[in-house]
Amino acid sequence: MGFCEEVVQTIHGNCPSKSNCYKVINLNGHASLSKTKALKAYEEQFYIQCDKYRNAGITGYFELYLRVYYPSQRSDLDNALKVVLDCLQRVKTISNDNKCVKIVAEKFLDKDKPRIEFELKAV
Repeated sequence: MGFCEEVVQTIHGNCPSKSNCYKVINLNGHASLSKTKALKAYEEQFYIQCDKYRNAGITGYFELYLRVYYPSQRSDLDNALKVVLDCLQRVKTISNDNKCVKIVAEKFLDKDKPRIEFELKAV
């Protein structure tokens, strides 16, 4: 699939904070990090809903334009960035988030319909 320019994708649901989405677990006497149920559930919903960019296979440089609609003012915008980039890799939209050269992110409040809206642009 070629690179879709200026296609807006909406993912419904509250984007979790990357900083709060891991828990320490004990594996054979060693501490390790594990994803929380909330992060796993969001990643699954992202995969299901991301129909416009799934399997895009973007390997070149790109820009991310992101609008995050939170249900309350409490969440930090920067915590959504890594979650979204990780999800984009998981659904094979991008090959590596190190190819992201620009991020424009905006925070909005929508108590009833939390979501993210994003688009990618080739550089």
